[in-house]
Amino acid sequence: MEPLLALTIGVLVATSVYLMLARNVLRFIFGLILISNAANLTIFTAGRLTEGQPPLVPEGLDAPAVVVANALPQALVLTAIVIGFGLFAFALVLMFRAYSTLGTLYSEDMRLAEPREDRAS
Repeated sequence: MEPLLALTIGVLVATSVYLMLARNVLRFIFGLILISNAANLTIFTAGRLTEGQPPLVPEGLDAPAVVVANALPQALVLTAIVIGFGLFAFALVLMFRAYSTLGTLYSEDMRLAEPREDRAS
């Protein structure tokens, strides 16, 4: 299962880098979401994908008697998903505001603070 996830993570990272190199802000945001998902899968895979019981310790024992699932990567991924969704919502609203103000989604046309030399005359 890990080799399949490693291949999926590689494809997600490659696709996200391709999208983030585009001049379109919407493609950049989609690339940012894909690289966030690739990082989540990496954390999840690093916690080992083993079948196990819930991480509960029976009464009277100091440690679980059987192999248990690792809860830390699951908690980290859940937190990262929530943070990633908040970042996506903020970036989407920011992109919509930039589009409504500037009328374009291309980063080269959004240069108000630093205009090009050929237009500055």
